[in-house]
Amino acid sequence: MWPYSAERLRAMYAGGRAGPAARGFARFWSVVFALGLQPRRWVTLEVRGRRSGRTRAFPLGMADWHDHWYLVPMLGERSNWVGNVRAAHGRAVLFRGRRRPCQLTEIPVAERAPILRRYLATVPGARPHIPVDRHAPLADFAAIAAHYPVFRVDPPAADRRHLTEEAST
Repeated sequence: MWPYSAERLRAMYAGGRAGPAARGFARFWSVVFALGLQPRRWVTLEVRGRRSGRTRAFPLGMADWHDHWYLVPMLGERSNWVGNVRAAHGRAVLFRGRRRPCQLTEIPVAERAPILRRYLATVPGARPHIPVDRHAPLADFAAIAAHYPVFRVDPPAADRRHLTEEAST
């Protein structure tokens, strides 16, 4: 069993912000995920800070759904990385063994529910922070979808153009 209770994990993010313990864990997991020591779903997201302009790193678990990978903020709309990704127009880097530029595309609210359910099924650390049981019906996930952005991980725009050109030839 996980050494921390759901209440203690939620307390690490009082007011929707990471406290000292959560920041310490984030630094540790950012390094571990970046080294690629965990399965593919665990990555470090690097994105330019919207206020500082400096690169910020966030350890995240991804959800796989219909042949795509997705990032979901366990703290919802107020997650720091969400604001940074939006300010960067979705341009980011996933770091896992090596850095891979990517484009994060925000998914419309109406399409988020099944991805949110998959996220809770595969990223256990998020469960204490999202107010729906992972076994709940899809309608329960649809009810909270507006509060939890979902970003599809795509190749950078230049790579997408190249792939489209290759497919048409």
